Amino acid sequence: MIRGFGMPSWRWWSLAATAMLVCASVASAAPAAPAPTVDDIVARYVAARGGLKKIRSVQSLRQEGHATTGAGRQAHVVREVKRPGRVRFEFTVQGVTAVFASDGQHGWRVSPFEADMGPKALPEEAVAEALEQGDIEGPLVDWKAKGHQVELVGRETVGGHDAYKLKLTLKSGSVRYEYLDVKTLRQLRADSTRLVRGQAVQIQTTFDDYSKTNGILFPHLVVVQAVGRPQSLRVVVDTITVNPPLDDKRFAMPPTQP
Repeated sequence: MIRGFGMPSWRWWSLAATAMLVCASVASAAPAAPAPTVDDIVARYVAARGGLKKIRSVQSLRQEGHATTGAGRQAHVVREVKRPGRVRFEFTVQGVTAVFASDGQHGWRVSPFEADMGPKALPEEAVAEALEQGDIEGPLVDWKAKGHQVELVGRETVGGHDAYKLKLTLKSGSVRYEYLDVKTLRQLRADSTRLVRGQAVQIQTTFDDYSKTNGILFPHLVVVQAVGRPQSLRVVVDTITVNPPLDDKRFAMPPTQP
């Protein structure tokens, strides 16, 4: 016992050790850094893609590549986008081409695989989807000016990467979730709900193999899959052309044959 203190010396060492552990735990439990705001995340995302100035300079875009399905079928695909809101998709299989397009107001298709050899107007829900696809820079860029709403709803692991999960409510009322890599701010995945033959289907679209064209970051691998279904569509983008000359007539519905 230490004289004058009335307590065995080993008790003092025990109390000292306990005090040190408590201090250490308090130090390690220091307040964590505040979560970033949506504005911070989107600003970093825009910067990672190449910056607002470069993104806004894109007036038209042409992406060309090939797509394969789980069944091993392959198609040559072309996506063309032009401001404001014009978009055109082409799918060619064994020399037969299907076209889905919108001039920013009206949508149409030519689908030989469904026995539609001439142009036909797209249904209302398909037109709405085409208008979303016609946003050449993506909905997160200038989202406030576009009338969208963005909310940070948490973080999740996507493909082995820690990702911010953003809830994006478009001006139209459509809701999707965007997942951005916490480190690189690259888009990893987008979740949305689409109407397929009148049925709501959850769609997951993942993005990978990024590289820059004209100083702007683009994914060169896009995989689309319906949740709960084994089939997927895998698109490899072979070439990207920024600001190609695209005639407005490519997006307008051609006259039907009498």
